[in-house]
Amino acid sequence: MFDGKTILITGGTGSLGRALTKKLLEQNAKTVRIFSRNENKQIEMESEFNEEKRLRFFLGDVRDSERLFTALEDVDIVFHAAALKHVPKIEYNPFESIKTNVIGSQNVIDNSLKQNVQKVIAISTDKAVSPLNTYGATKLLMEKLFVSANNYLNREKYKTKFTAARYGNVLGSSGSVIPKFIQQIKSNEKIKITDSLMTRFNITMDNALDLIINTAKIGKGSEIFIPKLKAYNIMDVKSALFDLLHETEYEVVGIRPGEKLHETLINEDEMKYTWKINDMFMITNPHYELFNNKNLETNYEKFEKENNLDSYSSDKVEKLTVDELKVVIKNSGLL
Repeated sequence: MFDGKTILITGGTGSLGRALTKKLLEQNAKTVRIFSRNENKQIEMESEFNEEKRLRFFLGDVRDSERLFTALEDVDIVFHAAALKHVPKIEYNPFESIKTNVIGSQNVIDNSLKQNVQKVIAISTDKAVSPLNTYGATKLLMEKLFVSANNYLNREKYKTKFTAARYGNVLGSSGSVIPKFIQQIKSNEKIKITDSLMTRFNITMDNALDLIINTAKIGKGSEIFIPKLKAYNIMDVKSALFDLLHETEYEVVGIRPGEKLHETLINEDEMKYTWKINDMFMITNPHYELFNNKNLETNYEKFEKENNLDSYSSDKVEKLTVDELKVVIKNSGLL
């Protein structure tokens, strides 16, 4: 899939971009281009990868269509990870998030078509499902742009395939709950729990990479792929960390504006178009056959309809036990 290919990652200096870059280099990519606006992170990443000769760094913003056009020259595959992500900042600066997350995504689509890129994979989030905040709404629009980009194309002229990979917060990523709890416990501070009933899907960086790589490999265009995951309860995370470190006090502070009690990766309406394939879920465009000129049976060998769930939410799937969480946390290297 990636052997000898030129690949561009927007927002490539983030934690996902760095992990994905390592994976792609291991799979013999010819060149990996990092497209981001943060020059300091580019310098850090260049040093981290020991000035790897297959890495190229492009300063630029997805808002800048002309710069994207130049960066995408001769690119085979694009992973679109650039986004404004912090919910409170976006609530205060909604127009800026639209410029990056929506218009920037349209720029990626338009210029990928102009440069005849083979595949473009958008990195989405559970926040796009029935969104409660501006960030989620912008990521939902991004998904809609990518799914519909396959609809109106002249397939004799354009060969680019657009797909999306959707998942929740990666365990241990910046701003996630477990690193915060660990820091608070080590500092003997009171840990702050939003709601004792809160659940979240458990996804590691390796899980996320597997999903993204598989999306690139099997996506035919207009699909959204979602991983099959277990979940955890926030109080079990507390118990696991108390066992691994030491006990401290905690308080329940309530859910923040725009925050959900449970993560939902597929809502009830999307379930009508959801299939099980390769240990993943796949949401297909309702107009899939019309715009792909092929039916699902032609494009995919082994898949089946998902009939057991009315929605795919973290409160409805199997939960990790406290002991299982302790193993996950130990293996994460966060301690």
